[in-house]
Amino acid sequence: MEYHPVVQRIKTLLETEGVWLETFEHTPVRTSEEAAKLREGYSLKEGAKAIIVRVKVKGGSKYFAMLVIPGDQRFNVDKVIKLLKAKDIRFANESEVKQITGGVESGGVPPFGNLFDLKVIVDPSLFRNKRIVFNAGDRRFSVAMNSSDYKKIVQPTIESIV
Repeated sequence: MEYHPVVQRIKTLLETEGVWLETFEHTPVRTSEEAAKLREGYSLKEGAKAIIVRVKVKGGSKYFAMLVIPGDQRFNVDKVIKLLKAKDIRFANESEVKQITGGVESGGVPPFGNLFDLKVIVDPSLFRNKRIVFNAGDRRFSVAMNSSDYKKIVQPTIESIV
């Protein structure tokens, strides 16, 4: 099966770092809830939900950032606006997501914003999980890894956003 090239980039990165990983091939999923049903041995809260948002700051400039939260949570808009000193934030639309990620579809975006030159902000509750699992660049392919390895490799900003 042919996957988006980001899948191989992530697998290569993790293998190069020598970290433990587990991979899953499955039917296409778009939401964390759908994915959790197919990832045997993993719960919804272990899912690392990656969300790309457009941030508009005072003065009118805009940029994109990635928020990563447990699959069973929602981010708090007010906390994110305050953290980023934003005037407004919104979800990136489908075409923006594809442009930023080189064609990855919404629902397949991995929590590796660093691969797309995005600021990555992770809620600390994600690290209460020993392992995390996520779609790795394709709606049909997931990777599980230790959350401590994820933190070391991505080096995200860790702030309360749920």
